[in-house]
Amino acid sequence: MIKVLVTGANGQLGKCIQDVAKEHNGLSFVFTDYLELDICNEKAVNDFFQANEPLHYCINCAAYTAVDKAEEEKEKAYKINVLGAKHLALACKMYNTTLIQVSTDFVFNGLSSKPYIEKDEADPISVYGETKLQGELAIINILKEHFIIRTSWLYSEHGNNFMKTMLYLAETRNKLSIINDQIGTPTYAKDLALVILNLISNKSNYFGLYHYSNEGMASWYDFAKAIFEITKTTIETHPVSTSEYFTPAKRPAYSVMDKSKIKSVLEIEISNWRDSLINCLKLI
Repeated sequence: MIKVLVTGANGQLGKCIQDVAKEHNGLSFVFTDYLELDICNEKAVNDFFQANEPLHYCINCAAYTAVDKAEEEKEKAYKINVLGAKHLALACKMYNTTLIQVSTDFVFNGLSSKPYIEKDEADPISVYGETKLQGELAIINILKEHFIIRTSWLYSEHGNNFMKTMLYLAETRNKLSIINDQIGTPTYAKDLALVILNLISNKSNYFGLYHYSNEGMASWYDFAKAIFEITKTTIETHPVSTSEYFTPAKRPAYSVMDKSKIKSVLEIEISNWRDSLINCLKLI
């Protein structure tokens, strides 16, 4: 039996992993969140690994993801996204555990005109993106064998996310203004969860950095319009530019990622973002 530790298990990706875990009979899981395992505390991490060995895999879903708040709470973002990743990497090295780190498209500056590949230079423009990149580098410096999976615009039926925010606002407002000049790919967290668990079940040893999102691209305005169309929600929507909508943190104007590597190496097919959105909305 393969034993898998999941950190940040109460977040939306962690919840989605719990949802699909029952489809993987050869895996047993240890689900933890902050109260069970504070990844910012190196001793707590070491003690947890020792008490629960053997742990064959660790999926790190724990992260500071409040993009705007991170501009003010730099130290907190650093502790979780950098030190937390480092502590897990050190423990994984000591206890022979394979680390699977979840990262983000926000490591890029958004100036590209074509989908980013794994070899493209990272150049984050926000504290969130910078700390996630530093977390990646900490892992790479400690572990020769690891998986880092960058994803984008995660949503699901769990937790707080753009999709659920749009549905809530549609019930409380008559009209919405939504940014239409930031382009990326909405990604259903349950699709990502399945990819990660399949990677484990297949005992893949193609270690390294991967990009994963659903297929296609959209602006936040396109994403919102699709949510309202699929749910037959009537609300007045207006596209606006980033310059008209101030946020403390800068976002990449373009963060679409090329998935050729993960599709080839793991031999998977990836759903279009709109098809996955339909599947998710059926569960709401």
